[in-house]
Amino acid sequence: MSGRRKLLLVGLAVLLVVLFAVAVGAGRGDRGGPDDDGAVRWLGRLVGDSATVDPATVRAGCDRTGDTLTVVGACVLRVADPDGLRTLVLRSPDRFRVTAPAPRDAGFTVDDEVEPAEDGTVVAKVAVDRASEITVGCAGGVACPVTIGS
Repeated sequence: MSGRRKLLLVGLAVLLVVLFAVAVGAGRGDRGGPDDDGAVRWLGRLVGDSATVDPATVRAGCDRTGDTLTVVGACVLRVADPDGLRTLVLRSPDRFRVTAPAPRDAGFTVDDEVEPAEDGTVVAKVAVDRASEITVGCAGGVACPVTIGS
């Protein structure tokens, strides 16, 4: 085997070890999750925030100021066709309920009441791959602000 081939094989082996270490979390004790700051999120930041729904493509059946909705009871959001799988991000200081069709012609509807995270923020991430109607409702039927966007 020539010196050039040996060098190529060593380089390939080093690359595989680095990729494996990144994939398993480089020795982290926990299993990780979708909200962790891992390799996938890092790579996503390199290409920008193209995986989220543009708030300008969302129409709402309730009062809207900029990207913030005033939801009283329930509000239907109409998301334009995003041309591929995107994530609609909804934030509020209060608990709220989201009802949305599952992506990829799954044939069912997802309904969830979103609870506050450890830092107190309430965030819902809804997968959208076609024009969709998503219903947002406030807990207890009271008014709550819901912001569209990351």
